[in-house]
Amino acid sequence: MTTQLLVSLCLFAFVTSATPGPNNAMLFSSGVNYGFRRTLPHLMGVTLGFTFMQLALGLGVGIVFETVPGLYSVLRVLGLAYMLYLAWAIGTAVPPLANNETSAAAKDTAKGTPMTFLQATAFQWVNPKALMMCITAASTYAPPDQPILGALIVTAAFLVVGMPCCGAWAALGSLMRGFMQDRRRLRVFNVAMAFALVASMAPMAGDLLSGNLF
Repeated sequence: MTTQLLVSLCLFAFVTSATPGPNNAMLFSSGVNYGFRRTLPHLMGVTLGFTFMQLALGLGVGIVFETVPGLYSVLRVLGLAYMLYLAWAIGTAVPPLANNETSAAAKDTAKGTPMTFLQATAFQWVNPKALMMCITAASTYAPPDQPILGALIVTAAFLVVGMPCCGAWAALGSLMRGFMQDRRRLRVFNVAMAFALVASMAPMAGDLLSGNLF
């Protein structure tokens, strides 16, 4: 892989990892609601789960999508349904009480828990943006004459570049926790994030409505 192609790959990894999407929206929301420490398993599940998916697709699992054309479409539909559920869960979450109404220990046991490592890892396989990122990177930046080395380089680039990008969203959400201690503000924030998550599904929903999903 040439230096120019590697720089282009890192830029692609940065832009796609740093821009808003289902993963970053949920990490930001989790940071606000649960803090950075409790969001760490979710963050690690996103980054390592995406890394594993990128490596698997780069090493040839993508052939399965070509062999079974309907599989990718099924995953997209499942992803759409699951993200609608997640949007509902975020929008209807019961905010913890404000500092003057409850103790820190009580807030930690408030209704709702952050996404676990395994849940976040599994979610990557039904996340349309993540799937498209992996397929595009594997087909564009991995040299066809060195498929294994190319897959390893692409995977390493996304791991190195993607983790701090996703971590920044969780950290930003955590920094906003103080401002969001007001119950009404947090309620408005959760509803707004639910709508943002739904909005991130607009391209796939457009395909569905136009009949191009399958």
